[in-house]
Amino acid sequence: MEEVPGHVPSRSGFVVADYAVFGTMLLVSMAIGLFQALKKNQGDANMDDFFTGGRSLPAVPVGLSLCASFMSAVQVLGVPAEASRYGLRFLYMCLGQSINSLLTAYLFLPVFYRLGITSTNQYLKMRFGRQMQLLGSIQFLVATLLYTGIVIYAPALILNQATGLNMWASVFSTGIICTVYTTLGGMKAVIWTDVFQIVVMLSGLLAILIHGTVLVGGPAAVLEIAHNASRINLNDFELDPRQRYTFWSLSIGGTLVWLSMYGVNQSQVQRYISCRTEREAQWALLVNQVGLYLIVSSAATCGIVMFSYYYDCDPLRSGKISTPDQYMPYFVLDIFKDHPGFPGLFLACAYSGTLSTASTSINAMAAVTMEDLLKPRLLNVSQKKLILISKGLTFVYGAGCITVAALSSLLDWGVLQGSFTVMAVVSGPILGAFILGMFVPATNTVGVFSGVTVGFCVSVWLAIGSTLYPPSPETMGVLPSHAGQCLLSNITLNSSSTTDGTPISEPLHPNNHGGLYNFYSMSYLYFGAVATSCVVLAGTLVSYVTGPTKRNTIGAGLLWWDLHKNKLDAPSQHTGDCGTDNPQLVPLNEVHQENSNGKEEPRV
Repeated sequence: MEEVPGHVPSRSGFVVADYAVFGTMLLVSMAIGLFQALKKNQGDANMDDFFTGGRSLPAVPVGLSLCASFMSAVQVLGVPAEASRYGLRFLYMCLGQSINSLLTAYLFLPVFYRLGITSTNQYLKMRFGRQMQLLGSIQFLVATLLYTGIVIYAPALILNQATGLNMWASVFSTGIICTVYTTLGGMKAVIWTDVFQIVVMLSGLLAILIHGTVLVGGPAAVLEIAHNASRINLNDFELDPRQRYTFWSLSIGGTLVWLSMYGVNQSQVQRYISCRTEREAQWALLVNQVGLYLIVSSAATCGIVMFSYYYDCDPLRSGKISTPDQYMPYFVLDIFKDHPGFPGLFLACAYSGTLSTASTSINAMAAVTMEDLLKPRLLNVSQKKLILISKGLTFVYGAGCITVAALSSLLDWGVLQGSFTVMAVVSGPILGAFILGMFVPATNTVGVFSGVTVGFCVSVWLAIGSTLYPPSPETMGVLPSHAGQCLLSNITLNSSSTTDGTPISEPLHPNNHGGLYNFYSMSYLYFGAVATSCVVLAGTLVSYVTGPTKRNTIGAGLLWWDLHKNKLDAPSQHTGDCGTDNPQLVPLNEVHQENSNGKEEPRV
């Protein structure tokens, strides 16, 4: 993709003070990771400690880490732009996140935690056999590589266009730094650097929010302008599924998108099973939810302040920026043009999110590869060698994420839509598989494979159709903005800017009404819900047609309905033998054995 620098207000980019702030964030992140690597007693190290922190981590840092990983640069850059264009109804995303946290804490977390597994795909093996485990592993690796590539590439591209910051230097520096401290420090390094990075993210957003509000004229002025322009639209209960953000799309579609990320996604499950007890793991999800509220509300409010500041001269409509994702860097350089160092805080804010997501993803991919693909073939290998292999995998996946980031330049999605679409298309069907396994006892192996196949085909079809036939801004519910005062404004920089009211970033597609075009125009937040629903319906139907599984043949601890019958000790009480090749020995694992088809069955 051609790199075309965006037009920025009065400053062409960052100054020395900005780079000093940014460099400090990188150095502190690296120092935290190295400290976690050096303080460990290497003689007692084992693979479980590398991937789960020895299952002994406290709830608060784990919760903050959960929040930081997926709410990263995607939120810093994407949410303000979406709130500016669609209004405060985006805050209903918090409702979807809250429902997700409750469902995860009380439905999925107890199953994973009591099984004492490291990889979520080990559950699929216990329930449906080795083939389903391999499918889940491949799905996770593909989805996470794509997602991480977008998250690494997005801030690099946007900051390059808006400020001239070298894009590839940003991509490689981000990838190398997070790969180094994740490789050396493992899960503990990931979590404690995430804690620091979430503080940086919130500090950057609050600085932008406070200073921008002051420049507009105070909170009352911001609310008045936003209200007059229909941005305070929390009473929007539009039922049209083509509207990108409504109460229904954010609360229903958003819940299932987030559930695929938090309920069964390896990156998140691996963190909350690292807690000392199941109750602390649930508290970690609560801490995570508080962090999500703070980040989403701060970022969305920044978007409303940004809209109020540019009320009469929208940079997108006037041609000063080429995509909505450039709103935030343009806005930051404008309002902080006389305050060196603060744009650097924003840069640190965006890249803190990138580092947290990348490090989490790299560690999780290494864990899945080791636990699901390699460990069954390395039964007689010592813990020391397993750790070296795990670190080698971490390094390889770090390089892979950088490569995918380069390939992400071929996508023409906004950062928020791109990341959520990837998760919905690939993770939505797997969420359906876990729902079938935990909550539908009749589901058999043929049924779950059939359901996942149907769900994946439907989600890919939706993603391709919506890309080839994107809905118009009016269909999506983009709110009107103005550029009529740009030529008179002191922030105007380009006399050739267009002020005819046509956003130059929107592709000119004919308005196709009816039939499949309406289906393709569905909000991307529903993609995951459609895929998951197809998996559950198709999987249940095929299972009953081909012969449902008898409930008494399902292993202990695999059905949520039976958890109250298995009041077993928490995994953390059974991880004291760090010298064994299988540190995750817990009662529920001990009652499973493999049959000839690779499926684990209860011992008689």
